[in-house]
Amino acid sequence: MHFLRLVGNFIQELYGMKSFFLPLLLSAFILFCGCSKDILKSYDERIVGTWQITDIDKVGIGSNPSSLTFREGTFTFYENGTLEYFDSTNKRYTGSWEINKKTVNNNTIRNLYITAIDFTNQTVLTEIYDDMQFTGTNRFRGITETGLHKYITHFRR
Repeated sequence: MHFLRLVGNFIQELYGMKSFFLPLLLSAFILFCGCSKDILKSYDERIVGTWQITDIDKVGIGSNPSSLTFREGTFTFYENGTLEYFDSTNKRYTGSWEINKKTVNNNTIRNLYITAIDFTNQTVLTEIYDDMQFTGTNRFRGITETGLHKYITHFRR
């Protein structure tokens, strides 16, 4: 009889803990399952796909986005480090991309290097984004700093 009372007390304690932890655990599970797993992927994996330049923000004195190599157009980044770029006139360029990661003052910075070539006209386009940041599953921005100004190029899938 004493054993049954102990088991009953244990079940009551366990049930009381379940009534507190079960909704919390269930909520965390639903939240985790409903969110994109892209945040768990490396930047090299996240960038793979087709992206369009949607906007460029200018910050600083004397900023003029016409000095940027890529102001509009669509990129397709492939897993093997190659890319295709179509400008606003639908001219096709092929090339390569690379992301390098470094730590500066305990901050992680990722540089995005892009080179695109039109072999027909022998035109080479290059850009180095001093920092790139994913702002969502289908959005990232590339930041270019030059002198007293910087440009924030917005990309969207």
